[in-house]
Amino acid sequence: MTGGLNPLFQVGLDVRGRRCLVVGGGAEAEDKSGRLVDAGARLRVVSPEATAALRDWHDRGRLELHSRRYRAADLDEVFLVMNTVRSDAALCDEVWDACRERGILVNTYDDPDRSHFGMGALVAAGPLRISISTSNASPTLSSRLRQNLEGLFGQEFAEYLTALGRAREHVRRTVPEFAERRRILGSLVEGMRVEGAVRLPGDWREQVRAILEAE
Repeated sequence: MTGGLNPLFQVGLDVRGRRCLVVGGGAEAEDKSGRLVDAGARLRVVSPEATAALRDWHDRGRLELHSRRYRAADLDEVFLVMNTVRSDAALCDEVWDACRERGILVNTYDDPDRSHFGMGALVAAGPLRISISTSNASPTLSSRLRQNLEGLFGQEFAEYLTALGRAREHVRRTVPEFAERRRILGSLVEGMRVEGAVRLPGDWREQVRAILEAE
């Protein structure tokens, strides 16, 4: 689909040990780099300028940082590309065309027409990952939903989920019967629920109508 709304196909991509490339060194590059490194990618970042966090991650060996412009050889042995530079149309075309020719997955920031996949707003708490997408209807709303949901999943929830993972591995090793494993693990989440309400702006219809009717 070109432009407009696109619900995409929601998946989780395994990048552990795979070479990935981030083009750009600003805040968006920092966000995507952090997510890739946390997911176990072997990351290369290419940009003449870089945030302090990117430089620090390079110094600590979490990623490679090359202080220069992108060049075609940066795609060698790369599985996935995140192009976070949106102010250079020629560069975006160059990266997009090269990735398509070489069969490399690429996401161009805020440019669905030059992307094979989209990036949802991410809620993270311990092992929990919730990706939020509005199918490009309102990235701003995705960000607001992320901010609201982050407040629901604090440190205790992260500890709880990590403990569930340890318990699951232990039960899988020590309880041979599937039905009994399911009963034990089910008991650990009994009573857990998410409570809340969605509150929309009271005059949202009027606001949207005014925008659509404006010359």
